[in-house]
Amino acid sequence: MRFGAAYWIQRTDWPALRDACLAAEAAGFDTLWLDDHLLTDEGDWTDPKLEGWASLAALAPLTTRADLGLMVSANTFRNPGLTVKLATTLDHLSGGRAVLGIGGGWFEREHDAFGIDFGAGFGDRLDRLDEAVMLIRRLLDGERFSHEGRFYAVHDALCEPRPIRQPLPILIGGSGRQKTLRTTARYADRWNGYGTPERIAETSAVLAERCAEVGRPFEAISRTVTTEVVIRDTGEAALAAFAEVEDIHGLRGRVGSDGSPRGLGAGGTPEAVAAFLRPYADLGIEEIVLTFRTPFDLETIRRVPEVRALLA
Repeated sequence: MRFGAAYWIQRTDWPALRDACLAAEAAGFDTLWLDDHLLTDEGDWTDPKLEGWASLAALAPLTTRADLGLMVSANTFRNPGLTVKLATTLDHLSGGRAVLGIGGGWFEREHDAFGIDFGAGFGDRLDRLDEAVMLIRRLLDGERFSHEGRFYAVHDALCEPRPIRQPLPILIGGSGRQKTLRTTARYADRWNGYGTPERIAETSAVLAERCAEVGRPFEAISRTVTTEVVIRDTGEAALAAFAEVEDIHGLRGRVGSDGSPRGLGAGGTPEAVAAFLRPYADLGIEEIVLTFRTPFDLETIRRVPEVRALLA
C-alpha cells in the first residue's frame, strides 16, 4: 500500500508547509498533495490561504521522489487548457512526477468573492467537469484538435512541450454515482474517495459498473482513500493532538456531503492505525492519503513507516 500526505494550506506559512512536505518525503511517503481553494474552506473563511499550483511549483525542485498534485484542483477556477499547461509545467519542474487531480468545485463563497462562475448547480458543475476532463485527457495525450462544446471551445489546440510522464495520470475526486464516477470510468487513472470501508466497497462496485458500461477494465483505475489518523503511544495522546487541530480550524461537528460525521479515523499506536487501515487494503485500495493541517503533525509523518511495515 502506498501512502500520500495531503496538506490543507490554510493558516500556515510557506516555511512550515515546505518543511512538513520535505519531512513526508524523507519518511517515505509516495505522494504529496495540496488543496485548491482561494479562501479558507474550514472555519473562518477570512483566515490566510496559500494557492495550490504555485506552492506545488515551489515544491517541485525541492523534492526528488514523491508524486505531486492537488487534492483536487477545482475545475471551475480554470479553463481546461490552462489546467493542462499548469500540470505539464509542474511535470517538467519535478522531472516527471506530476499527477493532475481534479474535481467539480464546491465552495461557493470563494467563487462569489472573486467573481468566478459557480454554474447553475451541482449537476451543471459535474457536466462541466466531464467535458473539461475529456479535453484535458486529449491534450495531455498529444492530440491537436478543435472542439465546440456545451461549456468549452478550443481552436487548433495542442500542448507543447508534452509532459515528461506518459501518460500523465489524471485523478478524479468524488463519489457521485451518476456523473462523477462515469467521468472517472471514462478518463481517470486514479480515483479518490472518503468514507468507511463499507462505503468505499459500495462506491467501488458502482465504479466497476461504470467501467463496464464504457468497456474499460476496472483494474485500470488505481483507487485511493483520504482519511485522518494520528500516531502516538496512547489513544489519549492522539485524541488530544487531534482536538488541538480541530479547535484551530473550526472542525468540531463536521459532516460530509452525505450527512455522515467526519473526523479522526484512528488515533493511537501504529498497531491501532494499521488495524484501522487493513480493511482498505483488503478492498484493493492502493493508496491511503493522510490529511494534515497546521500545526502539521510531524510525529505522525515520521511514524508512518511503522504502520507501513505492519501492513506489509
